[in-house]
Amino acid sequence: MKRERVVVIGSGPAGLTAALYTSRAQLSTTVFVGKLLGGQISTTHEVENFPGFPQGTTGPELVENMKQQAEKFGAKLVWDTVSKVDFEHGSPFRIETEGGETYSADAVIVTVGANPRELGIPGEKQYVGRGVSYCATCDGFFFRNKTITVAGGGDSALQEALFLTKFGKTVNIVHRRDSLRASVALQTRAFANPKISFTYDTVIEEIKGDATTGTVKQIVLKNLKTDETREEPTDGVFIFIGYDPNSRLFGTQLALDHSGYVVIDGHMATSVDGVFAAGEIHDSVFRQAITAAGDGCKAALSTINWLAQRESNLQTLDTPVVEANPQ
Repeated sequence: MKRERVVVIGSGPAGLTAALYTSRAQLSTTVFVGKLLGGQISTTHEVENFPGFPQGTTGPELVENMKQQAEKFGAKLVWDTVSKVDFEHGSPFRIETEGGETYSADAVIVTVGANPRELGIPGEKQYVGRGVSYCATCDGFFFRNKTITVAGGGDSALQEALFLTKFGKTVNIVHRRDSLRASVALQTRAFANPKISFTYDTVIEEIKGDATTGTVKQIVLKNLKTDETREEPTDGVFIFIGYDPNSRLFGTQLALDHSGYVVIDGHMATSVDGVFAAGEIHDSVFRQAITAAGDGCKAALSTINWLAQRESNLQTLDTPVVEANPQ
């Protein structure tokens, strides 16, 4: 069994930032990369809202820079996925990987994020970052004066559609039902916005692109009541049908909210002493690379402090009691 002071599960902005701080604090740190180094941000072709890059950068470049910075201070990246954890018996914690390795860690930082739900249709994955997006705040700026399609009918879909009207020429909300699920207040705002239109009882069956530019060109719509299909031109498809936090790995070992997000306190601590969480595994609201990185910093500082306090307590407990000299 390999022993580490800190294990970081996940390699997005939260995980790499956490690893930077803990390794710089002279704590041996291993980062389990998971399925994709960098997580969702690594699939974003243009990043213009991460501080420090006035000319913008790309997701892969940002992730690579963060990786190199963490490694500079000694963080070790393991290209494997965690398959099982044992948090029930306290620190040191046991971590097993799909590759068959077993690790022991004094403290763990969980940064495995959440995945946007996909439509699961032809063209969706092909055009991610090239017209298909799951984040209006991240990508809306690139669709100035463009025709935009939004898939969904809940609060998130309407909130993001309203935000997209700041950039797009038109925003068409495609919803599979005959009425929206969003709050009345959001519906009122959306109905009043002249840029927003609605297509009900309809699903997107396929996303098609331009072979020359490699970007989204049109979508295939199907009316669920009539079974009729038609093609409609669009420059971008924003999908907002929910998120799934990657918390299944922890089972009942960590406290979760009703949506499956890890519950933390103000110091990023989970329900298990010595296990901290950062990024979208707990954040169902902001979902930004910079907020995830900030979370990673806070979780790392809390981890460093927790380990120092624990070490001090252990030293105190191990110190032999010396009786006073009766003379």
